[in-house]
Amino acid sequence: MKKLILLSTSFFVALALSFCLMGVQQAFADNVRIMAANLTSGNSQNYDPGEGIRIFQGLKPDIVLIQEFKYKDDTLEDLRDLVDLAFGDDYNFSIEPDFENELPNGIISRFPIIDSGEWKDNNMPNRDFAWAKIDVPGDMDLIAVSVHLKAGNANRQRLEAEDLVAAIENEGITQEYLVIGGDFNTRSRTAINPLSSVVNTSGLYPVDQADDPDTNSKRSKPYDAIYVSQDLENLEITLKIGSESFPNGLVFDSRVYEPLDEVAPIKVSDSAAQNMQHMAVVRDFNIQ
Repeated sequence: MKKLILLSTSFFVALALSFCLMGVQQAFADNVRIMAANLTSGNSQNYDPGEGIRIFQGLKPDIVLIQEFKYKDDTLEDLRDLVDLAFGDDYNFSIEPDFENELPNGIISRFPIIDSGEWKDNNMPNRDFAWAKIDVPGDMDLIAVSVHLKAGNANRQRLEAEDLVAAIENEGITQEYLVIGGDFNTRSRTAINPLSSVVNTSGLYPVDQADDPDTNSKRSKPYDAIYVSQDLENLEITLKIGSESFPNGLVFDSRVYEPLDEVAPIKVSDSAAQNMQHMAVVRDFNIQ
């Protein structure tokens, strides 16, 4: 009888532990890492040189709002090869329908992409606002928008932000999470104030290990960002990489980050590569 009781107790302990582990696995499964990434390098503004690819591999995002989405001959097959190499063949991607544009935007996702397209950026001839509807965990889908605003012109950036808000409001996006991210090229975040009507553009911003929120190569301007709707903002969690924690997200600079073995195969020189003009921005959310 005692043996039977011990076996029975062990069974229930194991069962309880199993459910506990399932809960932990589910919690991790619901964590969604979103990255803004204009990480091209070299003389052709593409991902061929490999520094940006290593940064993708090391930071392991679930969703990427990518700019200058170019690789090799820029065919869909080449872009598929880039996604496979940087993330894995289980990732999906979308790109502006007119992706022959000089510097197209796109979205890469570990989760299914239900629909995708572009909204016209009336102020830029060689790129538009790329969007994708993504089936993230939970009951709500996510609308992800990848942007690349005009550099050096705050008035033009304000007009672009107004155009994007108009497109979002015209679509009637109310039952989905919303994220707008990428290369805003902003010297000051006030240039994109119109976006505050659809996403949270204020508050605490991602920083690097030196508490610097700036994202251009000289680390003096907030070029890149990830802005989300308030319902998604409420779900942000501390971003953890190895022993490091970033409560408001991370600006990744390989020249600053330590220890680099936590983000292998990234090299210390990657963020200093020729014509690497931007740092990656990463934020984590727990979507249930």
